[in-house]
Amino acid sequence: MQLFYTPDIEKNPKLTEEEARHCIRVLRLNEGSEIDLTDGKGNFYKAVITQAHPKHCLVSIKEKIPQILFWGFHLHIAVAPTKNIDRMEWFVEKTTEIGINTITFLNCHHSERKEIKRERIEKIIVGAMKQSLKATLPVLNGMMDFKTFVKQPFEGRKLIAHCEPEEKPLLKQICRPGENALILIGPEGDFSKEEIALAKQEGFTAISLGESRLRTETAALTACQTMHFINQ
Repeated sequence: MQLFYTPDIEKNPKLTEEEARHCIRVLRLNEGSEIDLTDGKGNFYKAVITQAHPKHCLVSIKEKIPQILFWGFHLHIAVAPTKNIDRMEWFVEKTTEIGINTITFLNCHHSERKEIKRERIEKIIVGAMKQSLKATLPVLNGMMDFKTFVKQPFEGRKLIAHCEPEEKPLLKQICRPGENALILIGPEGDFSKEEIALAKQEGFTAISLGESRLRTETAALTACQTMHFINQ
């Protein structure tokens, strides 16, 4: 199933220029061809091409098909991006395939990367959404300061995974099925002691992701997969 991303399809029934180029020039579809679309807002569409142009491909919607998320909880992972951005691109791709609602990048005391190219990350998320046949595009927040972020309200369990020695329950032991979760994952140098203390002050609970010491992107992916395991 070839899926096209068309965020404004109901107001403007045509493909974006990038999607139109792929549809007409690469796939060589013509007027009258049936295609599948998603608006990234929870809906699939059955449509027919009415004007096959590589810059403004017009379509006629034949059917709207809402998709109910197969996970019944809201998952928000906030992670400090790694110096090697390829590892963050891998993280957003795989968590989108597995199922995630919101991704935020954190600027922490030990962060090696202070900025990201949001447009590039957004394209990877869109590609992963289409590849995994999902109709909901995860929300991507740009870089946010750790101290500012942890003070924001969140309806659900607030958790921080860190490497400081203390008694910490496993993630799978603390979250209940159906419970929303916000999970903080630190940089390679971990969160600072001050950041951990501030997070706890703001209602975050310290957790463990297991005995192994994990890279940042591996820890974030493990957190995502564990939440889905809890909810199976």
